[in-house]
Amino acid sequence: MRIKLIAVGTKMPKWITDGFTDYSKRLPKDFSLELVEIPMSPRGKNTDIAKAIRKEGDAMLDAIPANDRVIAMEVLGKEWSTEQLAEQSEHWRMEGYNISLLVGGPDGLDPRCSAKADRLWSLSKLTLPHPIVRVILAEQIYRAWTLMNNHPYHR
Repeated sequence: MRIKLIAVGTKMPKWITDGFTDYSKRLPKDFSLELVEIPMSPRGKNTDIAKAIRKEGDAMLDAIPANDRVIAMEVLGKEWSTEQLAEQSEHWRMEGYNISLLVGGPDGLDPRCSAKADRLWSLSKLTLPHPIVRVILAEQIYRAWTLMNNHPYHR
């Protein structure tokens, strides 16, 4: 199974890139996690935010491979425990699905991306900076994999 994290934003702080890379490298090739960065539309005083989000949404939708299960990270999505994520991941793997996880920028996700999603997932009721979401997702995906494989990491 391949999990593609499609996220708005480039030029992340080194610690974000290092954190994501560390967890993604721990995963085996048959349960891989890759990052696709979508450039954030320029923001300024007179920026039409809806137009900027729509442009980011166009790029995100173009980056989703055909037949992937799409999971949109949304504030109003359902919260999952790590165990639920592991169960869901095992289900997708057994059915032969690849996954595209969509993470919007600081102004959120294009509504068309949410509409395309098979599921809406919320990491927390807390407001999290969008770069940190990459690291949290990578760690939780790794943790779910360790649960699926009886690895001692998840204790």
